[in-house]
Amino acid sequence: MNPVEIYTSPFCGFCHAAKRLLTQKGVTFSEIDVARAPEKRQEMMARSNGRHTVPQIFIGTSHIGGCDELYAMERAGKLDAMLAA
Repeated sequence: MNPVEIYTSPFCGFCHAAKRLLTQKGVTFSEIDVARAPEKRQEMMARSNGRHTVPQIFIGTSHIGGCDELYAMERAGKLDAMLAA
């Protein structure tokens, strides 16, 4: 299974929704809280081509985007394949 990383902040509803979907699917993920580690926000922005909002989700070496993109992949039936690749 591809490693999953998600950049979050504690009061972000979209972050909670993205984590909920991943958890429901039984996916183990690494969470990087940019509120507790502000230096990680710069890392996130560099990896996500300048995006500064959370969540920012990475599966393997691919940048997925945010919560909306994650749910769109799930609806399109593409998320499981990406996780398993």
